Amino acid sequence: MKPIVQISLDLTNIDEALETAAMALRAGVDWLEAGTPLILAEGLNGVRKLREAFPRIPIVADLKTMDGGYLEAEMMAKAGATHVVVMARAHEETIKVVVQAGKDYGIKVMGDNLGCPDMVAGAKWLEDLGCDFVIHHIGYDERRGIAVQGHRMPSPMDQLREVVNAVKVPVQAVGGLTLEQAIACPAYGAPLVVLGAPLTIDADSFKTAEGDLESSLRLICQKIHAYVEIPTKI
Repeated sequence: MKPIVQISLDLTNIDEALETAAMALRAGVDWLEAGTPLILAEGLNGVRKLREAFPRIPIVADLKTMDGGYLEAEMMAKAGATHVVVMARAHEETIKVVVQAGKDYGIKVMGDNLGCPDMVAGAKWLEDLGCDFVIHHIGYDERRGIAVQGHRMPSPMDQLREVVNAVKVPVQAVGGLTLEQAIACPAYGAPLVVLGAPLTIDADSFKTAEGDLESSLRLICQKIHAYVEIPTKI
């Protein structure tokens, strides 16, 4: 598949999210993500507002679903989301019902391996249960906690090749990526590139980063889209 650039709207105000989304789309971003902070702050209304403003753009609802999976996926689908996120650490039945809701409502399911003792096995587990995409994810608190202890901050790049090689579905790397790492993701075989904190969202204040963000995003999108199409595994 061709590389896709997704911006994570990890904001707590829908007006700011709409402004940031419009700017990102002008710069060449392909998908919008209603980040977890936005969903917590604005709920279904935040997704509805994004859908109203951008009727033809894919919208990922980063629910991080752990239980009540069918209802959560159904509600987000009806609000306008095209993709929902379920956690690998959820019960098997939760993942299964989210996948079923995806089929029933015509949306895609992204399985997130955050917190898995074996990240590669977690990714394979999600694929085996029917997820359409795998998110290889090192969490915000994990990264910060380890850094505070004086250790090297973990990165999703550490095992990205292993995760990509373990599954046939498209993979997305998430968690504190530098600009260079984000741009390099397609070279690792991970075509879904997410741009969020700290690249476009201030990770401490959960506000849009300062500076000429639109010009920076345009250059990032051009670099990522310049990759040749990544073959689909068989």
